[in-house]
Amino acid sequence: MLVKSIVATLLLATAAPAVAQMKPVQVPCERSCMEDIAGSFLEALAARDSSRLPLAADARYTENGQEMGFDNGLWRTGSAIGAYRHVFADPASGQLGLFATMDENGHGVTMGVRIRLELGQISEVELVTYRVGAGPAWNDAGYAQLEGMRTPKTLWTATVPAAQRKSRQELVQIANQYFEAIENNDGKGDYPFTQDCDRLENGTYTTNRPGMIQMGGVDIGAMGCKEQFSTGLYGVVTEVHSRRFPVIDEERQAVFAFGVFDHCGCKRSLTMPDGRVVEIAGFNRPSSILLAEAFKIQGNLIQQVEAVGTSVPYHSDPGWGSR
Repeated sequence: MLVKSIVATLLLATAAPAVAQMKPVQVPCERSCMEDIAGSFLEALAARDSSRLPLAADARYTENGQEMGFDNGLWRTGSAIGAYRHVFADPASGQLGLFATMDENGHGVTMGVRIRLELGQISEVELVTYRVGAGPAWNDAGYAQLEGMRTPKTLWTATVPAAQRKSRQELVQIANQYFEAIENNDGKGDYPFTQDCDRLENGTYTTNRPGMIQMGGVDIGAMGCKEQFSTGLYGVVTEVHSRRFPVIDEERQAVFAFGVFDHCGCKRSLTMPDGRVVEIAGFNRPSSILLAEAFKIQGNLIQQVEAVGTSVPYHSDPGWGSR
């Protein structure tokens, strides 16, 4: 009887139809290919069906620093693709970065995504989300603003002539100066920004917007990037750790990075370079923000910043090491 059962099981297994697998993407996967992958990813996420993607058997997925399967998190709640999309392509590393919007059961989500391709299959997906309702009103307004923008500023997508490009290492060094300037911010550094630098956070411009963001009576939102850093008020960030620069878009001279901003909650006030003492409210307990953050480089300076960030437990480890 046991032999018959084993034979019957084998026959059933042989007769069962094979599970359909998505064909691997072309190798190498250049910019247009990576833009297609970004679109396919969003379509699969909105359909709640990861089987539409060419996933490797051991593919990893994290959402806001938490590892889970491709059948969990936003894969269960995504509803429709939003209007905004910004893709960063790095064929040399086989990775792409993506900022996009999505509807989640009637609520807006802004996301930053990294996708890694190996041998024509997706081996890694790292996603950071900001959900409308998670922060202050000016931050929540970002989703609707991105929906209206639809595309990033044209300076992000312009191809830089080869003779004017910085090397991969140089681009990372310039991008890292931003994190260094945040972590060690006292207002007295040499901050690497162009005069026209703007920063887009969760869909909202947090520079050159008078009256939007106040810190202890200082209208920091009215300032440009360099002027903001020169106040020393970003000293409220006590550490920027888990820094990674996985996607380097050489053609467009942009870097798509990740980092965790720690706020120790131990600084009640900060002293600006002009001697003013500014009381800091809202950062009175340990907290952290996980960010997907991109930098547009012009020469040796940062011209634009775009980021999606979400609150995470203090001093969280996103789980990707140095990748």
